[in-house]
Amino acid sequence: MEQRRLGRTEHMTSVVIFGSAAFWEIGQEEANAGLDLALANNINHIDVAPGYRQAEERVGPWLESRRSQFFLGCKTQERDAEASWLQLQESLRKLRTSQFDLYQLHAVGTFEDLEQAMRPNGAIETLKRAKAEGLTRFLGITGHGMEAPAVHAAALEQFDFDTVMFPIHPRLFADAKYRRDTEKLLDMCLKRDVGVQVIKSITRGAWGDQPKNYGTWYQPYDEQERITEGVRFALSQPGVAGIPSAADMRLFPMVLKAVENLQPMDAAEQEALIEHSASLELMFS
Repeated sequence: MEQRRLGRTEHMTSVVIFGSAAFWEIGQEEANAGLDLALANNINHIDVAPGYRQAEERVGPWLESRRSQFFLGCKTQERDAEASWLQLQESLRKLRTSQFDLYQLHAVGTFEDLEQAMRPNGAIETLKRAKAEGLTRFLGITGHGMEAPAVHAAALEQFDFDTVMFPIHPRLFADAKYRRDTEKLLDMCLKRDVGVQVIKSITRGAWGDQPKNYGTWYQPYDEQERITEGVRFALSQPGVAGIPSAADMRLFPMVLKAVENLQPMDAAEQEALIEHSASLELMFS
């Protein structure tokens, strides 16, 4: 599998990052099988968070004997220093490790979220403390929603984060402001050597009234051709290092197949996808 440099972390990440949001509801045996498949396909980066229900408990036992083989990114969605510090300690315990490679402010998608996390005694103090005490090597920020790129650009002006993580897919780029904010953020990341991780690359749109037959927060594409297009689109944006796999293990093999013989998507093909997707319902209101 292709590897790309995750900004100043210098980690050469597999372009598919194992997204443990797929472990929302899963037994240990099935979780082990999924992680075995990731390892067999040369994935070297795991994304996990307390908010993914039992994901940490499932990843920890499998990862313990293989810790040196993976770049481990974890997160906190708590917004104050005390609560986020306690959550960090609990995550270390569940994941059976003494150190994260990357610890991130999670789900910072609005300016209000950012203000809460960055205020005095906010969660940013936990990130600073964790790095100072050797509990993480790098610090990052993640977010969802239509404001996420603009919020993350503002965050980089306030603090020198090592990585960002936010959504990119063709339907989002059909929104002129989202595209403009994303392009500004990606340019900022290139200039500052900030690593970029992209979520929700295989999004079709919002669930709306459709039955939710996958564990993803959005309605995903589930045909190989469409999944490959979404993955290629995301990985063709400037500076993007990797994409966490979708939050449903049934989609994982198709995401893996999408990066076999990965080819960049040229500008004309990207514009055609953006135009084709413009009539779809946005996953974010």
